[in-house]
Amino acid sequence: MEITEFVETLRLDGGLLADAAEEAGPEARIPACPDWQMRDLVTHVGRVHRWATEYVTQGTQQPGRPAEAPELADDELVPWLREGHHQLVLALHSAPQDLAAWTFLPAASPLAFWARRQAHETSVHRADAQQAAGASLTPLPSAFAADGIDELLTGFHSRDRSRVRTDTPRTLRLRATNARGADWTVRLSDAPPQTVRTAPDTDGPEAGQPADCTVEGPAEELYLALWNRLPWDAMSITGDEALARLWQERSAI
Repeated sequence: MEITEFVETLRLDGGLLADAAEEAGPEARIPACPDWQMRDLVTHVGRVHRWATEYVTQGTQQPGRPAEAPELADDELVPWLREGHHQLVLALHSAPQDLAAWTFLPAASPLAFWARRQAHETSVHRADAQQAAGASLTPLPSAFAADGIDELLTGFHSRDRSRVRTDTPRTLRLRATNARGADWTVRLSDAPPQTVRTAPDTDGPEAGQPADCTVEGPAEELYLALWNRLPWDAMSITGDEALARLWQERSAI
């Protein structure tokens, strides 16, 4: 996907997130994060947006934590969220293509990283806000959802901190049924997961060797299920369902 596509998705989903937060109210519970109310979600996203904006606008080279949120009344939270989101969108639109800044996942460039990461960060939390408001989830393009699956598997869960591990080697295949080339094999062991994009017309990690468990579904549903925002019963699961349960129990970022 192009950087401009990520920024446009970020722009749209940030507005929808703020709208849902306003509708639900600050005390609404976040289904995927039972310890959070809406004010916690808004505070988190507002801090992350401002944190990302600092890297994009200042070219910061060292890792750091998001700044603490200011003390705000409940009726000030959503306008504060909207302002931080607006500044992030502007920063990404105006950033140079050769931006030099710290990143924490592989990417074609720092600008590509921050546009992609913030688009997916915002989309997942937009789903949180809409679920808390009892609203229908706004559909995501299948290509964007497939990209988010790829970021999650080959980025976040390739790192040492991933807890999706097994005592004996196992393979989990994940396939988005409505996105071209959206097919991954995740090799599980007592080390961090290793993900490869599955070659077309194979049964698993290697031709003739089926995966221990295969999970299939439309890209958006699979994306949100892997982020534990939708139940897995909407997915088609074949093979050892314990691997699907392992993901649900240990994949939190």
